[in-house]
Amino acid sequence: MSQSAVSRCFKAGAGVSKKMRERVMTSVKELGYTPNAIARGLITRRSNMVGVIVSNLNYYPEVLSELSRRFTECGVDVLLFILDHESNVGRVLDHVWQYQVDGVLVAAHLDAQEIAQFDQRNVPLVFYNRSYQDIPVSSVCCDQVEGERMLVNLLAENGVHKSFAVVSGPKDSVVSMQRTQGAIDRLSSLGIRDVVLAAGDYSYESGRRALREVIKQAGGVPDAIVCANDMMAMGCMDELRYHLNLDVSGDVSVVGFDGVGAAGWSSFDLATVQQPVESMAEAAVSMLLERVANHTLPPEKRTFSGVLRKGSTVRSQAFFDDTQ
Repeated sequence: MSQSAVSRCFKAGAGVSKKMRERVMTSVKELGYTPNAIARGLITRRSNMVGVIVSNLNYYPEVLSELSRRFTECGVDVLLFILDHESNVGRVLDHVWQYQVDGVLVAAHLDAQEIAQFDQRNVPLVFYNRSYQDIPVSSVCCDQVEGERMLVNLLAENGVHKSFAVVSGPKDSVVSMQRTQGAIDRLSSLGIRDVVLAAGDYSYESGRRALREVIKQAGGVPDAIVCANDMMAMGCMDELRYHLNLDVSGDVSVVGFDGVGAAGWSSFDLATVQQPVESMAEAAVSMLLERVANHTLPPEKRTFSGVLRKGSTVRSQAFFDDTQ
């Protein structure tokens, strides 16, 4: 067989007859042959690898699973780079360039100079859940402000919540800033300006610590707590239930954001905004691979609406009336 015919048998989606593939794979097994991806990359000038940079593994395992599945279906391998803090992304980029990846998907904040490096190296870039208004760059996002508005509306609609606290994520997280400010702005528009603020790092334990800080600042437990993600919300819930012997939602309402799998467990049943992970991952993968194939494509921005999941962690007017 020709070299090109054999090569097609190792390329996902290539047009190869069943008979030809069987003949090639039989020989491969007999010879113990393994394709050399690096050598192939030297010929095609493609590594068939993309870099994925993430900064929040509390949420991103589900996202990474979906991204990995979709890239694999396209015959593309994923190199994962994990940040302790978004501000450390510059150090990671030095490692990314060494692997000659075909493109990069970033779930972290980059400044203008860092973004410019991608243009200089002619490496396609797509942001996941990050948006830029003043820089022309491709991105796929969930509408953070709209999501927070839905959550605050849920808390405010029955009029039983008078005091509020907001638990933010890391200071260098753009998503956290958008969610926190979105919640504060909506509360302010409803005439609620005396809001207690505490910071976490998106982890479960930081949610528990943040609740203690909220109580210290407020001199008591607020009626409602708005958390910048689900993991911190679940930490707050367990601190309220198991250390303060309070009922969620009977005594305190708690809401999160993301819609991680654990938020739907019966022990939490958290009110949250579910991000459309499958749709966002599909959009991000297609946008990146389209630009790998054609570097001249212009930047594109896609924004998805989250879905409000009411759960059982928000006190209702009916519950309030029953306790009077």
